[in-house]
Amino acid sequence: MLSADELERYARHIVLREVGGPGQNALKQSSVLVIGAGGLGAPVLMYLAAAGVGRLGVVDDDVVSLSNLQRQIIHTTSDIGKRKVDSAAAQIHALNPHVTFEAHPMRLDADNAMALISNYDLVLDGSDNFETRYLVADACFLAKRPLITAALGQFDGSLTTIRAHEKNAQGVFNPTYRCLFPEAPPPGTVPACAEAGVMGALAGLMGSMMALEAIREIVGFGEGLVGRLLMVDARAMRFETLRYARDPQNPLNGDAAVITDLSGHR
Repeated sequence: MLSADELERYARHIVLREVGGPGQNALKQSSVLVIGAGGLGAPVLMYLAAAGVGRLGVVDDDVVSLSNLQRQIIHTTSDIGKRKVDSAAAQIHALNPHVTFEAHPMRLDADNAMALISNYDLVLDGSDNFETRYLVADACFLAKRPLITAALGQFDGSLTTIRAHEKNAQGVFNPTYRCLFPEAPPPGTVPACAEAGVMGALAGLMGSMMALEAIREIVGFGEGLVGRLLMVDARAMRFETLRYARDPQNPLNGDAAVITDLSGHR
């Protein structure tokens, strides 16, 4: 049940026909794990906390640096040198004390991924490298958890939802992350953010869209991004959606699946 304070706090949600009291209660009862408290994770955490997600966890082993503040809006100048999970915890508590915040100051790896991910209803991946993205996607499939994953370029971004452990209306498994990206780009072909740069407001846009997709997934309104990749071109202010399907040869839920654990990530 929502308290009197929560009813007022979330009033603009509750009057929405697609959300209402049941939808807001669903948010309160939900738990979401966010990978990374950086450019994408910062707005994700702020908007999910503001929306009333009951339990928010974040995995990040980094500390706040001055160059982060151009886009990682959950942190402030006084947080420089602090662990990002601690800085995020303080901001979330100040924003919405009804949210339970769980900090995981560690690097996600093959040894801890299953335990962490299995403890939440939904996972949002805001990591900045393909190694972690494949690990998260594989672990979510094995733990039977939905995944919302996004990526940033200099002036472009992409977003999709993965429910590869479930089947569609035709009885066919939904596509995996590996159906969309069968192999990671060769080392050195995708420059790091520190080398290439990134438009700060674009991180806010994509992170906000991740949060919106998470709210939609939890409440259950509209059409999600399963099997659809949303692409944003900030130079041209163009939004496009690309449909993608399950690859029968993919190693997770393909016809001859070979990935049954995370040993390949060790």
